[in-house]
Amino acid sequence: MNPFLLLIVGFLMAHSGFSQSTKRTFVLVHGQWHGAWCWNKVVPLLQGGGHQAISFDIPGFGQDQTPTEQVSFEECVEKVVKEVQAQPGMVWLVGHSSSGLVIAQAAERLGKEKVEGLVFLDAFLPRDGESVFSLSEKFAGPAGPPLQKALIVSTDQKTISLNPAMVRELLYNDCTEEDLQYALARLRPGPLSVLATPVRLTQQNYGSIPKYYILCTKAKDMDKSTLSKNVSCREIIELPASHSPFFSMPDNLVEVLNRLGR
Repeated sequence: MNPFLLLIVGFLMAHSGFSQSTKRTFVLVHGQWHGAWCWNKVVPLLQGGGHQAISFDIPGFGQDQTPTEQVSFEECVEKVVKEVQAQPGMVWLVGHSSSGLVIAQAAERLGKEKVEGLVFLDAFLPRDGESVFSLSEKFAGPAGPPLQKALIVSTDQKTISLNPAMVRELLYNDCTEEDLQYALARLRPGPLSVLATPVRLTQQNYGSIPKYYILCTKAKDMDKSTLSKNVSCREIIELPASHSPFFSMPDNLVEVLNRLGR
């Protein structure tokens, strides 16, 4: 090929959507009761687009063997921090549901030098000093969110589980029967500490990292339309999905992730 044409092609590749510089590392953090398994449809789609997609079980969930009743919020944060630090460049942290607080606290420790963006996937979006429980009360009122009626607290007050007869309605209302059964076979009780522990955040660290909120408008666990504005986000994107878009519309979810910050 003509050397001049080679130069033009190289320039276009370097400045197009196919440039390696547009590829990202997404660290996907599941929420309460779930595990890395909930990202099984999302990971290959991200990887197929040339991105890195990292998913894992936080302590006490999925295939992790840590006794659930012994898991602390800090252990979950530490797991995320270690996974992020193992990546060579900057990352996008994606937290689902209760793990909005986990990624917020992890970002506080990692800083904007490591975290390019925070993505709250129908998640709890905290300010300093807030917890999942306090945010639920703040935005759902004294009666609590609809999900509250499905919660089962252990007698020792250390773990919390879900009534399996109610999870379709509250978490998977637009998912297939196959996805529902897949989830039911894998849901585990979660540590109460993850929901009760308040985050400690600063404007200098957490506050300086760009935030994006993906609001699932068909979610029935809790209306998060006001919660999504608890902290200023660069963008709030509405997705017509249940609380589990990683099952019901993974392609749409990945499309949103692809264009964040563009």
